[in-house]
Amino acid sequence: MKPTRSLSRRRFLATTTALLAAPNVFTAQKSDRKLVIGVEGHRYEVLHNWAQLPEKYSWQTTHNVAVDKHDQLYVIHEGRENLKDHPSIFVFDRKGRFVRAFGSQFQGGGHGLEVRTEGREQFLYVTGYQQLKNFAKLTLKGEVIWEKRAPMESGLYPKEEDTKPTKRWGRDAFMPTNYAFLPDGGFYLADGYGSFRIHRYDQHGSWKSMFGGVGTGPGEFNTSHGICLDDRPGREPSIAVCDRANKRLQWFSLDGRHLKTLEGFILPANLDTRGKVMLVPDLSARITLLDEKDQVITHLGEDPAWREQVLKDGMKLRSNATGEGWVSGKFLHPHDACFDAHGNIFVAEWVHTGRITKLRKVG
Repeated sequence: MKPTRSLSRRRFLATTTALLAAPNVFTAQKSDRKLVIGVEGHRYEVLHNWAQLPEKYSWQTTHNVAVDKHDQLYVIHEGRENLKDHPSIFVFDRKGRFVRAFGSQFQGGGHGLEVRTEGREQFLYVTGYQQLKNFAKLTLKGEVIWEKRAPMESGLYPKEEDTKPTKRWGRDAFMPTNYAFLPDGGFYLADGYGSFRIHRYDQHGSWKSMFGGVGTGPGEFNTSHGICLDDRPGREPSIAVCDRANKRLQWFSLDGRHLKTLEGFILPANLDTRGKVMLVPDLSARITLLDEKDQVITHLGEDPAWREQVLKDGMKLRSNATGEGWVSGKFLHPHDACFDAHGNIFVAEWVHTGRITKLRKVG
């Protein structure tokens, strides 16, 4: 990838405008009673509320999703601090049936969630924000391998951020959000609600370095929320970051050097890749697919009128336990999304009663 450059907002929006003008691109279509959205080559049957919980459990604002090599889906919700005996992480099989639950220690601040294969084993990496301010490595059954707090070696955080959970907010707080895993076995961790830094750790979870900070320039962030390793075919591997409140994505070399900026998003929340496609759940009621040249393929669920309604009646819609006012084939607040091995997409939405949607690839 070439040195630092910026793709113009005008170019991105021009592509978006052309897509919006195309007939039957974003409108949900019914065929044999199936609700299908997308464009040729990227069409998905919409299965809202796909994952079902036993009655003894409840959703409490769904946040992130991840899939293991056995097609099991892991879902973390923020949870409520006063429900310490309620699990924060749920696991479902490939048909959406409940498998197990664990992770009550993440109640009140469960956020990021990733499955990673290391040798012959798989592990779950979790982040906690709000009063938790931690990140951890677990087995897929929930046993803790290690748990860590603020990297004091960075010199960014006050002592109490490393010794106990606090309710501190602000640039000197530690509020980790998501992970990007590196080819050398290490990882980057985004402090997306705290210092807006991206911290680098080695394969043992030891802090090594950081980049980023508060601002609007290249390499600076306003809520560095989502992050992933972008190793799509034909590209030099890089780190992609959702610079959410700056409404853009940024790419960096594996050692943290700024490479490229792509503007024109609304509130990009997280990232995933499969083949040549990048998946960008946008907290503002849509999901974007980018091709290998970072051009827009489609905005799944795109509907400006619906977005205006979500902005106007957001609190009422998010809090509605029955889903009244929600529209099939549309999204309220996609907070995370991921591919499975078959090209299906799972979406977790930031709504108080939780919603997990499966987008089953049909063409």
